[in-house]
Amino acid sequence: MRLAYFADIRLPLERANGIQTMETCAALASRGHEVWLIARPDTQDPRRDPYEYYGIARSGRFQIETAPVAGPQFARRLGYLAFALGRALGRGRGDLLFTRDLGVAAMFASVPAGTRPPFVYESHGYAPDVAAELPQLVATAKPAGRAKLKRLASREALVWREASGYVTITRSLAEALRGRFGDRDNLAVVPDGVRLSPGRTYVPRVEGEPVVVGYAGHLYAWKGVDLLLEALARLPAVRGLIVGGHDAEGDLARVRAGAERLGIAGRVEFTGLVPPSAVPPLLARAAILVLPNLPTTISTHFTSPLKLFEYMAAGRAIVASDLPAIREVLTDDVNAVLVAPGDAAALARGIERLAADPSTAARLGRAAFDAADGYTWERRAERLDAVLERARTR
Repeated sequence: MRLAYFADIRLPLERANGIQTMETCAALASRGHEVWLIARPDTQDPRRDPYEYYGIARSGRFQIETAPVAGPQFARRLGYLAFALGRALGRGRGDLLFTRDLGVAAMFASVPAGTRPPFVYESHGYAPDVAAELPQLVATAKPAGRAKLKRLASREALVWREASGYVTITRSLAEALRGRFGDRDNLAVVPDGVRLSPGRTYVPRVEGEPVVVGYAGHLYAWKGVDLLLEALARLPAVRGLIVGGHDAEGDLARVRAGAERLGIAGRVEFTGLVPPSAVPPLLARAAILVLPNLPTTISTHFTSPLKLFEYMAAGRAIVASDLPAIREVLTDDVNAVLVAPGDAAALARGIERLAADPSTAARLGRAAFDAADGYTWERRAERLDAVLERARTR
């Protein structure tokens, strides 16, 4: 199958979106599809190689095509949409179009089905809810007006109706969309994934080493890193390791200041932004890995965080917020300890329980390690393949 994947992001992108897009495309190509990823060029000079940045081997079946866009953000967006439409309808178009960009999907849905290839949309959240909540979660996000929310709702309904295939990353999101729009065919829940090392073996943590509690990912307030710092302040014998955060953004400065304010800066290490390949060795240094998401709409229903699967692959005990989207992957006292979201005391108790009971920590870490086999990028591509094939022949 010739598959055109549309992502209006620059590559490489130092966010989960970039990793998920590249890994998904590479995994689909490994299943025999010819995949073209249409994205924006890198903004750094000299430009970085996306394959090298993400550690993905080049393949004749996976090509990256850059849209020739420039100028301010609105101009880049319009330029990308115009390029994507031409690419989708032109002579070199694929058998199938695939995107996780609602605006791109709505554009495809507005084109008569007989004049374009079928398209599949992958939803990572109901856009009006995300747009309405985001200013409370991300300092740089602007409030969405009523007109924008209405426009996003209209796009969601259009894409739900017209897409030949529809993917959500959580069951909670699929159920919410069904409740809003009714049922539809060729709908699948396909969570995110992780890259596993060939021939990997479980390596237990060495008992007696200092207890390090790790977190990896973005430092937005809704991710719960500030809550983790509050929990660490209650645990003087435990050290913290925070992986992620961009120097050019305010979140890293905010959490560093929080550690200073709590008097724990001396026992919390902040790595800042690191390349994807550096994350697994850093996670291996931790005894306990924490997913402290706050009970927002995004965390409760829409999230399938890459860090969750990276934690599982690391084979370390996990303490996570007890939220519906997280419970789709983790089960309390089976492969994780789940705690009340937004509660620093509960988070501290969960960490303390595992720090004081290495045998339980090892049992949960091993169970998570084994369960990670079901969430590889290859397994994700296999699940997607069924949706793509049905969409192509629909």
